[in-house]
Amino acid sequence: MHDTHRGDFTLRACEGVGAFTRDEWAKLSGADRAMPDYNPFLSHGFLSSLEDSGCVARRAGWLPQFLRLDDDSGNLIGAIPCYLKGHSQGEYVFDHGWADAFERAGGRYYPKLQASVPFTPVTGPRLLVNRDWDHAAVRTALANGLRQLANQMGVSSAHSTFVNDDDLGAFTEAGFLHRTDQQFHFFNEGYESYDAFLETLASRKRKALKRERREAVADDIAIERLTGDDITDEVWDDFFAFYMDTGSRKWGRPYLNREFYALIGERMPQDIMLVMAKRAGRYIAGAINFIGSDRLFGRHWGCIEDHRFLHFEVCYHQAIDFAIERKLSVVEAGAQGEHKLARGYLPVTTHSVHYLANEGLRRAVSDFLRHERSEVALLNEALSEHAPFKNSDG
Repeated sequence: MHDTHRGDFTLRACEGVGAFTRDEWAKLSGADRAMPDYNPFLSHGFLSSLEDSGCVARRAGWLPQFLRLDDDSGNLIGAIPCYLKGHSQGEYVFDHGWADAFERAGGRYYPKLQASVPFTPVTGPRLLVNRDWDHAAVRTALANGLRQLANQMGVSSAHSTFVNDDDLGAFTEAGFLHRTDQQFHFFNEGYESYDAFLETLASRKRKALKRERREAVADDIAIERLTGDDITDEVWDDFFAFYMDTGSRKWGRPYLNREFYALIGERMPQDIMLVMAKRAGRYIAGAINFIGSDRLFGRHWGCIEDHRFLHFEVCYHQAIDFAIERKLSVVEAGAQGEHKLARGYLPVTTHSVHYLANEGLRRAVSDFLRHERSEVALLNEALSEHAPFKNSDG
C-alpha cells in the first residue's frame, strides 16, 4: 500500500471498491442514483460485481489499485477507480503502438496504471469528489496523486480514459497528455415520440429508417424491452449466450462472465434495460443498456440468428424509443461506428489523458497526439455535415 501526505490530505492505494463502504462510495460524484450526475458504471454495485465475479483481478490483468483521498480525520473526500494492468486489452483507447515502440527501445511498458471503468467506453468522472468538498482542490490532489503513485510504483505510465470535461483540466495541469477520439450519441431534443424525431430528418432519410425498422422484424420477430424483475435468470442465460457468441468472434475471449451478469442483476436491476428479440417462441438476439440519471448507455449485443437490420433495431432504434419515453437526454451507443450517423446519432469528441514517466517517450507521444487531435477534429466536422437532419442536406 502506498501513502502520500499533502497538507491535510492523505492519499493511499486500496485493493478495490471493497475498501469503501457503500455509504462512503455513494457520496462521490457520479456514484449515487439520487444525484443528477449518476453514472451506473461508477456505482458500488457495478464495480463490486466486476471484482466479485473475477472479471477484474490479478489473473485477468486488471489488479484493483483504487486511490482513496482522506482528510486529516480519516473522512473520505475523493477517490479514483484505478487498476494495475499487465496489458492494454478492454480499454477502447489503443496504446499498443506506444508500448511496442518503448519496448523496442529497451523500455518496459507494462505494468501500467489505468484509471477507468474496465471494459466500458463511457465518459464519466474519474476524479471522484465527495460532494461536500471543494471540487477543484480535490480534483487537483487526485490528479497529482495518480501521477505520484505511478512514480512511486516505478511503472511506465498512468492513463485515464473517457474522462469528462470537469476532470480534463485537472489532469492536464498535473502533466498528463491530452488525447481525443470519437463516438456517436443521440440527443433527445424534447421529442414526444420516435415519429416526432423522424420528422426532423430529411425525407429520404426518414423513409429509409422506417423501411429499415419494418424489415428488421419482418420474419415474425417480436421486440421486448425488459427492466428490473422482468429480467429473470432464464433471460440472463439467453443474453449471456448471445454475448459469448459475439464476444468470442470479436475479441477471441469475452471479458465478462455469467456470474458478473447475475451480480448486476441482483445489485442494480433498476439500472438495466435489456432489448430482446424473439422469434418462434425463443429469444434470438439481445442488447444490454444501462440507465443513468439523464442518459441511456448501450453496451453489448449478440445474436444466434442473422436477420437483416435486426442489429440496428435492437441496439439503436429501440434505445432512442426508450430514451424518448423516459425523457432521457442522451443515448451513448458505445465505441466507434460511423453507421450510427444515418440513424440519428451525432459525432462527439471523447477524451483521455496519459502520463508517461520516460521523457523521450513523453515527447514522442506528445507530438503524435497533437497531430491526432487535429485529425479527430477535422473528421468530426466532416461527419457532422452528413447528419441526416433536414438542415444537413435539405
